[in-house]
This record gives sequence, C-alpha cells and structure tokens, in this order.
Amino acid sequence: MANTFKLKTSGSIGTGSVTLYTVPSSTTTVLIGATLANTSNAAIGGSLLLDSDTTDTEINQNVYIIKDAVIPAGSSLEVMAGNKIVLQTTDVIKAKSDASGSIDSILSIMEIT
Repeated sequence: MANTFKLKTSGSIGTGSVTLYTVPSSTTTVLIGATLANTSNAAIGGSLLLDSDTTDTEINQNVYIIKDAVIPAGSSLEVMAGNKIVLQTTDVIKAKSDASGSIDSILSIMEIT
C-alpha cells in the first residue's frame, strides 16, 4: 500500500456546489486539511460538503462538514482544526459560498492505494 500526499485547490467558488475532490477507485483517502478563503470585500458564508454514496456495512449519507460559516472579508477559515476524515471510493468533497465567486479552497489529502 502506497501513501501519496496531494494538494487540491480551486478558486472563485460561488453559490453552486463545486466538486473539489473525488476519491478514485481502489483508493482510501484521508482528508487532513481544508481551508476556505474569502476573496471578496465583504463577509460571506462558506460551506464544505461530503457527498458519500458508499455502502459497506452501513449506508452513508451526504452531510455538511461545515455549513454557512461566516468568513470575514480577506480572511480564511481552517475547517479541519486538527481532525481527519476518512473517505472511501467515490466519496466527493464539494464547496460553495453564499456569494458569487468569493471562495478559494485548499485541500490537503493523503491517498492510500
């Protein structure tokens, strides 16, 4: 099993959910960091979502990691705060804002193949 660290970035995220990362087949991923940065001139609400359709012994549901968190103008929010989230094949991380083109995102992940 190989561990590969990766960085995933996306800019100018707006009011529609944007896919930041999808776990590849035959892979387990550990989300080890997530940052949302407000690039606008006003406070905004930012959300990070986990869409999970994996079934093992349980059925997973789509859930928010953080929802409508207030991010002041020109600042960022470290969403993970030292936590880790284990993702399975086909799980998807998405982000959205309550304002057009106002969030940049950074994900730090480790893929285990």
